[in-house]
Amino acid sequence: MTTKDLAHVALFAAITAVLGLLPGITVGPVPITAQTLGVMLAGSVLGARRGALAMLVFLAVVAVGAPVLASGSGGLGVFVGPTAGYLYSWPVGAFVVGLITQATWTRYNLAWALVANVVGGILVVYAIGIPFVPVYAEGVSLTASFTGSFAFLPGDALKAVIASVVAVQVRRAYPVIETPGRVSSAR
Repeated sequence: MTTKDLAHVALFAAITAVLGLLPGITVGPVPITAQTLGVMLAGSVLGARRGALAMLVFLAVVAVGAPVLASGSGGLGVFVGPTAGYLYSWPVGAFVVGLITQATWTRYNLAWALVANVVGGILVVYAIGIPFVPVYAEGVSLTASFTGSFAFLPGDALKAVIASVVAVQVRRAYPVIETPGRVSSAR
């Protein structure tokens, strides 16, 4: 990993932290936040490996107690609370977004970007996040967690569109991800 890669990873961890400055909307034990936009952008722009690493760096910052989550919280306690599954899903979601992005690089456009962001940034995040809510939130069933997640869909769909538009424009202007058959000159 080059210095440039490390800078990109740190930048997207910071972008996710800045998105936490926007207050979350409480709809139950898990708030609606803008931070999943950071997950989608990291995967879309950095690719699978670096996007996942950016989210791991962000979670490490959360773990040491920095109040960078939308609720203004941080520390190890958030990893055993109702939002824990969603936090666990962020590196995986960014990885999947990046993997689809990299696999479709030669034909990458807004449609493929939307597919990548919906699959990795929404479906993967929900698949990991929803089952953890009943584990850590008293009195919440898996069914209630699943149906409660519908409140997130409009905002997450908007975030997927925003991330896709941004990613397509960024990749046209500055292709960060190494494409198949192309060797980076930054090594």
